Amino acid sequence: MMSVRRKAGFTLVELLVVIAIIGILIALLLPAVQAAREAARRTQCTNNLKQLALGCLQHEEIHKFFPTCGWGYNFAGEPNRGFDKRQPGGWMYNILQYIEQEALRDMGADGDRTKMTQAAATPLTVQNCPSRRNVATYPFVTSANYSNLPQQPTMVGRSDYAGNGGDIYSDLGGPFVNGVKINTGLPGCGPSSVTAIENPPGQKTSAAKNAIAIIAREVNGIIYPTSQVKMADVTDGTSNTYLVGEKYLATDAYASGQDYGDNECALIGDNGDIVRWTTLGYAPRQDSTYINSSSYMYDWYFFGSAHASGFHMAFCDGAVRLVNYTIEAEVHRCLGNRKDGKPIDGRKL
Repeated sequence: MMSVRRKAGFTLVELLVVIAIIGILIALLLPAVQAAREAARRTQCTNNLKQLALGCLQHEEIHKFFPTCGWGYNFAGEPNRGFDKRQPGGWMYNILQYIEQEALRDMGADGDRTKMTQAAATPLTVQNCPSRRNVATYPFVTSANYSNLPQQPTMVGRSDYAGNGGDIYSDLGGPFVNGVKINTGLPGCGPSSVTAIENPPGQKTSAAKNAIAIIAREVNGIIYPTSQVKMADVTDGTSNTYLVGEKYLATDAYASGQDYGDNECALIGDNGDIVRWTTLGYAPRQDSTYINSSSYMYDWYFFGSAHASGFHMAFCDGAVRLVNYTIEAEVHRCLGNRKDGKPIDGRKL
């Protein structure tokens, strides 16, 4: 008799079992893959902050003070106004040549101010955290105008990192001390023209002298309006004082510019886009949708990040550390104050 051979193959049940097993394996592997990707993004973010911190330290080594934060959000950085109190641009602008971006800082040095607008529209990899958004230009949506630019940009490069302004909020209009603003006689957004700061050119006005003196006396951070903080001024120790770090943003405004702390370019003067504070009540936080449902106005004081595990801070010694969102409020405040003399327990970061 002839034998009948069965063809080799899978039954429907066996096929379903194999598919189920593959699905389980994918479900098990996907979180690991996502975690590995986030770890790589965190590493890149850490490297960005390291470069920015080293740029600040090189600036301090050459000029004998940390980069100033300029005059306010009415001004973009100017290549021909040096690095001191005459410079209207902020810290990010002032370290460009120390992070291999000297050509960008020099745009407009030949007298063609339209190139300064081009500089404002130039994004840099070192300015953006890859966990938050891509390196690209974003809409310039603020109602303010840069008074020293002949034309306003429409798209700008933005920064995900901010300087340490201290535990006292301040702008050029004056610092808030114990909840009360000390009026300097200048507007917080910065003067409407250079002559409010210098008149005649190179000579400070009485209002400017008053503002600089008050801010220098009251503010205790590293980077703030017209600051020129020396290394010797960091009396709490460089390893116990914030220098620059990640800033909090609303997740639903990463690209739109609707967050008040993210509607300018990275190369402006003093503003919540490039400076944050450690005042009690300004607890660091992970990025989320609007904290204040009615507006973005009160969300731009805080440090924070897009990372679930914490936010990165570079200290005045150049070290970059991951800080927990649950850091004690008083410890966070003290790390922003360069001279309060209080000891810091590193285990509480």
